[in-house]
Amino acid sequence: MATLSPAPPTLLPELHLLDVTAADHPRLAAFLSACHPEQPVAAEDLDRLAGGRTSGEVYGAALVLRGEAVVGLAEVSTPRMDGHPGWLDVTVRAADPALGAALLELAEARAAEHAPHTLVTRLREDWWERALYEARGYAEHDRMWFSTLDLTALDFGRFAAYEERTRAAGVTVRPLPSFGPFDEAAQRRLYALMAALLRDVPSTTPVSVWPFETWQRRVVPHLHHPEGLFIASAPDGEWIGLSELHTPYGGRPGTVRNGLTGVLGAWRGHGVAFSLKLAAARAARERGFTHARTGNHSANAPMLGINAALGFVREPATLTLLRKL
Repeated sequence: MATLSPAPPTLLPELHLLDVTAADHPRLAAFLSACHPEQPVAAEDLDRLAGGRTSGEVYGAALVLRGEAVVGLAEVSTPRMDGHPGWLDVTVRAADPALGAALLELAEARAAEHAPHTLVTRLREDWWERALYEARGYAEHDRMWFSTLDLTALDFGRFAAYEERTRAAGVTVRPLPSFGPFDEAAQRRLYALMAALLRDVPSTTPVSVWPFETWQRRVVPHLHHPEGLFIASAPDGEWIGLSELHTPYGGRPGTVRNGLTGVLGAWRGHGVAFSLKLAAARAARERGFTHARTGNHSANAPMLGINAALGFVREPATLTLLRKL
């Protein structure tokens, strides 16, 4: 049950804290979207994140209230993308930047209870919170480029040569359901491919790969549209690449999330990545989506080049900031 408690002395006396529960997700999503309308959040996005948490993860979030109005958030959690031992994610949002420093002190104090050695946060490079974190000793560690593709404007014919090279190499690109039931054996096969591709993603810190059971809990229940997940198969049937374009953005109507796209090293150079992304884009358009959104590490030049060629338009960079304790 949610608890209401006085704010710490560094915050104004008329403010109170409310521990976040699932029932608070609608107003938390509305608050986050109001803080940064360019990055809208839906309650269903928060529900999905909550449903994927494991018993060993750290999570605690407090809404800061003035009366019934939400004016701030202080959140501590085990990072999803950089879940390295000893790392904790510290997130603050405030309707009034004047509350920012006190909220960050509150979040860091709650994080200290778990004895982390590294605090991490992610934010757009043009957000006011960047200066807040940097004043507390956080520094840029990595950056990602999020970008959006207008599916209605994509000219598939321009890229026919890539698809022809893929076919000439004997590689087929098919949606996941065409391989039969998605039972545990198929899940483990898909997980093995994803894990191999993730470990090969260029980034400042190697991508931390979830254990199979964690991946199964977070991914499988939300794979409602497996026809948007395409697999590339070698002539001998080996799975050699994939592209994920199956999860809608709750806060962005008409937009589908383009997750991992990758090809095993031995099969690069045959246009397979282009073929995968084009096949997934066709399927997304058939489902009525108008846009696809993806994110790539700045070090991942090959995939950034593919996305630029397809017409993805970049947003300001999203930074990973670290503070070593």
